[in-house]
Amino acid sequence: MVRPVLLVDVDGPLNPDAAKPHRRPAGYETHRLMTPGWVAAERRRLAAWGLPHKAPKPLRVWLNPGHGPALTALPFDLVWATTWEEEANSFIGPLLGLPELPFIAWSDPRPEPEGGVFWKTPEVVAWARGRPFAWVDDNITDADRAWARAHHDGPALLHHVDPKVGLTADDFARLTDWADGLGG
Repeated sequence: MVRPVLLVDVDGPLNPDAAKPHRRPAGYETHRLMTPGWVAAERRRLAAWGLPHKAPKPLRVWLNPGHGPALTALPFDLVWATTWEEEANSFIGPLLGLPELPFIAWSDPRPEPEGGVFWKTPEVVAWARGRPFAWVDDNITDADRAWARAHHDGPALLHHVDPKVGLTADDFARLTDWADGLGG
């Protein structure tokens, strides 16, 4: 059997960005990042607010250094499934001790699926091309799971991660159990 893929989102699962801003979750470290994508987005926002000469502030990212070893220990091939795209390899991976990973390059403009389906879901399923995959993201709902069941010709686990706490030991156990259940 082909080794399954784990598709990893950054904001939510690795960076619990919905946690209270003044209360970093236990085990996480604070990083201030100035990625090219963040700087460009901030400059657009500042210009729209009539502040084109104001310098963008760095993006606050909370990362748990234990997540890198925990991810690489899983029985999966890792792939970024994040709007960070290739910037995840430059800015997130090194902070977690991850090697350079393949990433999904999202369509531009982003598709707008119907029925409450998250915009990433059709692209994730198309990218997987029937290969067994698990996907961790904070925007996954039952609508996405149903869409994947109807359109993916292989095993798939769409696993919601609470963006207030990020990936937990229970999430890693669920991923391992699912992969082990594939057999082969």
